[in-house]
Amino acid sequence: VQLQASGGGLVQARASLRLSCAASGGIFITYTMAWFRQAPGKEREFVAATNWSGTRTYYADSVKGRFTISRDSAKNTVYLQMNTLKPEDTAVYYCAADSRSWVVATGDFRSWGQGTLVTVSS
Repeated sequence: VQLQASGGGLVQARASLRLSCAASGGIFITYTMAWFRQAPGKEREFVAATNWSGTRTYYADSVKGRFTISRDSAKNTVYLQMNTLKPEDTAVYYCAADSRSWVVATGDFRSWGQGTLVTVSS
């Protein structure tokens, strides 16, 4: 499985940004897709996840109500719509994929994309 993340950039606080993660090399109908982030000097943390059908979504408390994860099955792409961005959202964002549905609980995703940097200025 190959994952290609894009869409990062420099924005001001309260702005919006949409990240994309294009997936290839797998049968994604069975996959759980997720976004993680890692801020400078901090450990990587979970942001959001969805099953491929979109019937189940999960969010970190810090982004609930501001971020939305979605997917376009025809394009094999997962999105992270980020609204009302805050400086503390500044991080490198990574997309991840795994065929094991329970992996959301552990964070032990087997496939990772390269990160895309999101910088939110105050």
